[in-house]
Formats: sequence, C-alpha cells, structure tokens
Amino acid sequence: MKITQVEILPANRFLYVRVTTDEGISGIGESGAWGFLDASAEAMQTFKQYLIGKNPLHIEHHWQYLYRSFHFRGAAIMGAISAIDIALWDIAGKWFDAPIHTLLGGESRRKVRAYYHVSGETTEELIDECLKAKSQGYTAVGHLSPFLDEPRNKPYFMTYAQLINEATDRVAKLREAVGDEVDLCLELHRRMKPGEAIAFAQSVEPYRPFFLEDPIPADNFDAMGLVASKTTVPIATGERIHTIQEFQMLLSRKAMSYARTSVCLCGGISGARKIAAIAESHGVAIVPHNPLSPVSSVACLQLSVAVDNFAVMELPDHETVSATERYTSDEAVDPSSFKQSDMVTWVPKAESGFIPALRYPGLGIALVEDVCERFPYRRREVNTRLHVDGSVVDQ
Repeated sequence: MKITQVEILPANRFLYVRVTTDEGISGIGESGAWGFLDASAEAMQTFKQYLIGKNPLHIEHHWQYLYRSFHFRGAAIMGAISAIDIALWDIAGKWFDAPIHTLLGGESRRKVRAYYHVSGETTEELIDECLKAKSQGYTAVGHLSPFLDEPRNKPYFMTYAQLINEATDRVAKLREAVGDEVDLCLELHRRMKPGEAIAFAQSVEPYRPFFLEDPIPADNFDAMGLVASKTTVPIATGERIHTIQEFQMLLSRKAMSYARTSVCLCGGISGARKIAAIAESHGVAIVPHNPLSPVSSVACLQLSVAVDNFAVMELPDHETVSATERYTSDEAVDPSSFKQSDMVTWVPKAESGFIPALRYPGLGIALVEDVCERFPYRRREVNTRLHVDGSVVDQ
C-alpha cells in the first residue's frame, strides 16, 4: 500500500488533511495550530513531497522523518505533523478493520468522561451554564473562567484585591450552585503572575476545584513548579507545548498534576501516546486539550479509551460555531448560525457525562463531500485584549 495523494483542506475555522492510498483507503487529520493554520498548511505542502509513494503504515518512521528532517519545530510545524499522523492512524485502523484504540493496545475503559464547555460574561451566566451542564448529565465543566469571558475589545483593569476576591467569590457561588456532583475545571488562561496565582489558588482551595489550568504563562517551567508547590489545588498545563521533552521537564519539576495533551499539536496520536506514557511514570493523568472540531474530538477519544492514566476529556459544543469565534472574536456571532456537526458524518456525544468508546474502523469519522466549498475557510483575526494603560493582557 502506498500514499498517492495528500490534500490540504482548510474549512471554516479549521484545517484538515486527507491522505489517500492506492488501495482506495483514505484517512483524515486536523491541525491544532489554531491562529497559524495558514502556516501549518504550508508545512503540510512541504511534507507532501516526502509522503507521496510511501507506505502509510510506517507511522513512527514517518513521524521521526518529518520531525527531524529540517531541525526546526514550532506550533505550525507540529500542527502539520499532528494532522498527518492522525490521518495515517486512520488509514491503519481501516486497513486492519479496527478502531485506532485497538491498535494502541485495546480498551482501558468502555467510556470516556467528558467535561462540558461553559462561558459567561457575568456570574449569573456562568451559573446558568453550569446548571445546564449538570441537567444534561455532565459531572464536570471546563473552560470555566473565574475571571469571566469579557469581550477582548473591552479595556481591562482590576485592583489586586478585586482580582483575587471577586474570582474567589465567583468560584464559591459556582460550587454552591452545582454542589459536589460537578467538578469545576478552572481555566485561568495564563492571566496571573506566580505570586498572584499562588494567592488565588490558596483562596479557592476550600471549594475543591478539579484543577487550575495554566494559571501563569506556560513558558517558564520553574515558575509553574513553584505555583504547584504552594497549593493543594492540582495544576493542569501543557496545551501550549509540543514535545515529549518539554512534558518531561515539567513533570520532573512536579509542575503539573494533569497533562493537557493537545493531540492535534503535540505530534498527533503518536506524540500524545508517548506523553501519556511519560506522565504515567510520574503518577500524572492526561486531560486532552480539545478546543477544535469534531475530528479533533474523535482523535482525543481514541487516545482516551486506550491509555490507563486518563482523567477527563474536553468536549466543546459541536452544534455551534468554533471556539475561535466564541471566545476570541469581537464580531457579534449568532452561536446557532453554524454547526460544526454539518462538516462531518458524525460527532461524539456524551451520555450522562461519558462518551462511549467507538467501534468503527480507524478514526471513526469522515468529512462531508466538498467541505472546503461548502464551508469556506476564514483566517483567524489578530485580536487580543489591552489594559487601560495600553499594555497587552492575557485572556
């Protein structure tokens, strides 16, 4: 079996690849380079020269060849490698007539716990979203900002006391609203300095958050380790890094209790599987990072079924617009104006907070015909929040 075609497929706010073979078997994958999908598409064009004519089942060899051939890496390159890797696993599953998780060693579990995306510009909106998730059977909610999801065109300012106290009070109200039946996965989006993060983490300890995600910028592993050492609240991080070596450095500093593996950015299923193994040796569970399309969700699901050290999986609402439009755009977007589910043949859904393991060969999902024409690609705009003094704010 040989690869005959590699198609780069930008659609809506997402970037896909379809790899086709001379046996008539094709596989799809998705790049998680988010704001740099155009650059990731160009990296795929470069990799395409190598892939044509190769045996798609030599997945590990192709991963190593693409990763090591040019001596450089980064989000755009790793997103391209991830998409290609997922597509090759999809082909392998179809070739052997088995779900990808079977090829990874079989089921570690029959179903996968998922957390529901919640957001709100007010405390009341956040509470309503959390109660909605609970009523749908979810036992965890995530993408939950204790600092609210305010528009990026709104200048930011809060005193230190307001920052800590208002967010802590909000977490207390959320815990009171949902009780102990729902875990709160708090998303801090790198908004704090280490001292602020330590103070906030200690102030919310009584409300038992499942974890604090990226309380500070993820670039300094020592600083993340410091924050983790000063609180009993578990720290989740890793969505912005790409390699097994970076995860090993974080783990060696005891900087995380949960590894946020971005399957579409950290090297695909191959890369994420290796990260999970390293995390397992440190007693750390993975929480797959998944703000993307249904293709990403299914890739995360296949991994989550197979690895033992899994905690919970991020599951965005695929019956609405992309996370890019929901959380980073200043345009007034009607969430019901577009359904991601229309782009694919099937989407994973949680039942009582769990997604059943898939039984279909390969990845278990396909893109609809003419996806690029039906859903024209839209480049993500450059848009970040500013402080009232004009400086840049992380959100």
